[in-house]
Amino acid sequence: MSRTRWTTVALIVLVWASMMSFGGVAAETVMLYPNIFGDAPASLDRAREFLVAGGPSDYFPPLGATVVLTCLAATAFTWREPRLRWWIVAAAAVFIACEFLFSVLFFWPRNEIMFVDPVGTHSPEYLRQVAQEFVAGHWVRLAGGAVTSALAFTALLRWVGRTAPASTERRERAGTVEGLR
Repeated sequence: MSRTRWTTVALIVLVWASMMSFGGVAAETVMLYPNIFGDAPASLDRAREFLVAGGPSDYFPPLGATVVLTCLAATAFTWREPRLRWWIVAAAAVFIACEFLFSVLFFWPRNEIMFVDPVGTHSPEYLRQVAQEFVAGHWVRLAGGAVTSALAFTALLRWVGRTAPASTERRERAGTVEGLR
């Protein structure tokens, strides 16, 4: 397979994975979060009972790894294209900052308090505070996912515009016309 094709595949997978991640976070926001955080600590207890077979922690880590790995691959394939490379590097930086680092530093400790520590360890007031902090911080993750997806999609559009046969023919004709002047 040619480098152009590998680059196209890497960019398509990156866009797909970043949009799946963003879509998952958006779905959590409207479907799960009102149920999980709506009436802490009772809603946290219900969430513990409900999220037994699987939950966000089963879905997002593999998907996040896919986003990061395809960012690395797309960056490697587009390194010779500085006008494209920086869109991908920016997507990777936003994703790593908002989805990974922010999660590790902000969400993981709160998840521990709400869902791992034994029931009764923390006061209801403290659990409500932690739940409110979690929901407020969630908007950073949602915005980061939107920005990552937009940057990755922009990179794909720029790549397709640059490599599409019709645009190549137009550029060649424009170069021929320029050469005649």
